[in-house]
Order: sequence, then C-alpha cells, then structure tokens
Amino acid sequence: MKWHHVQENWPAFFEAILDKWPDADEAELEEIDGDQRAFIAYVAELTGQEAADAREEIRDWLAGELPSDVVMDPRHDDHSIRLSGKFLPEGEEELDDDARYGDDE
Repeated sequence: MKWHHVQENWPAFFEAILDKWPDADEAELEEIDGDQRAFIAYVAELTGQEAADAREEIRDWLAGELPSDVVMDPRHDDHSIRLSGKFLPEGEEELDDDARYGDDE
C-alpha cells in the first residue's frame, strides 16, 4: 500500500498501527493526523530507533494488507465500479442495475 492510502484513511489504520506498535497511544496518533514525517518521528521515539530505521520498519509495515475499513470505503467501490466499465459489452453501463447484467432483452 502507499502512504496516501494511510493518510486519506488515517483513523482506519489505528488498529493496524496498535497491532504493530502496541505502545502507541491513540490520542497521539490523532495528533499525527496522517503526517508521514510526524509518524516516522513518533515510531522512532516509541521504539528508540533512528529515524531511518523507523522509516524502514514503516515501509515494511506498508507492504501489508489494507485494513478492511479502508477496503470497504465507498470511494473504493465507486472507483472499482468505474474501472469495471471497460469489461462491459457495448450498451451496458457500469452503474446499471446488477439484475440487468447479461440480459439481452
């Protein structure tokens, strides 16, 4: 995943952050508000690492799965629906009622 996923959906990542860094404080995470530099500094302070090591640990964490709250966000659904339009036959629209898909009537 990319940092913009984290930044755009910051509160949805709290549980994943707390799973990875159990000593993290939710109130402090709220203050960070998705700021990548602030989060790197926070993880470095929390773990007693140098910022470069914290950045690498965060990079490894970003390689994981998106939290379900992020995946289920309607904005992602709408984007996926628009992308699916390229697979529809001519005359069908991506936002048409699902019950009508495949009907030739």
